[in-house]
Amino acid sequence: MAGWPLFFAALIAFLATHAIPARPAVRDRLITTFGRRGYFVAYSILSLLVLGWLIIAAAQAPYVEVIPPIWIFRWIPVLMMPVVCWLAVAGLTIQNPFSFGGLGQRPFDPEKPGILRTTRHPVLVALLVWAVAHLLANGSLSHVILFGLFAVFAAMGLPLIDRRKSRQMGAEWGRLSRNTARFSLRAPRPWPPVWIGFVALAAFAILLHLHEPVIGLSPLP
Repeated sequence: MAGWPLFFAALIAFLATHAIPARPAVRDRLITTFGRRGYFVAYSILSLLVLGWLIIAAAQAPYVEVIPPIWIFRWIPVLMMPVVCWLAVAGLTIQNPFSFGGLGQRPFDPEKPGILRTTRHPVLVALLVWAVAHLLANGSLSHVILFGLFAVFAAMGLPLIDRRKSRQMGAEWGRLSRNTARFSLRAPRPWPPVWIGFVALAAFAILLHLHEPVIGLSPLP
């Protein structure tokens, strides 16, 4: 199986691995079974594997031009990926009661919201930036479908998760979220630890190095 069938099979697998665990009953059962840390580690690995398959399948689909290959657009992912990595690492290493939880041990302090002062959903915003940057740099139909779906998923997720969490938290929502934002240009307060930046840069370097051997295309213009 190759071409469009492979692409749509990978797309369905990716959507299923994200839609099914997102159901509260399924998610709670998985966390009870594997523990919070085990769940997030296993889910992250599975998501990355399926995402890798989906990206490779998109690259192997027949080329149908939607966005012309403009040279300057090739620079956008290179410039934005350090930001994406920093947002993702900062979001995954804290306790976040407003979004996907995170792996941090320290309870959330509404007086010191950190990265949540910029956005309550750093991982989703990272996904949104990643998707838009790559959509502009990869204008074939399969990539427009791929990255366009990610961008729409992330953009729609911001208000949807806020509404769900506000219902779940009730009166506590106002107290805990008062110094946070769905998305803003405000600087984090306090700023995430310096090691977050080093981990993000290391992740960016690894992704840059593995992009061509894994995806089959150099990320450098």
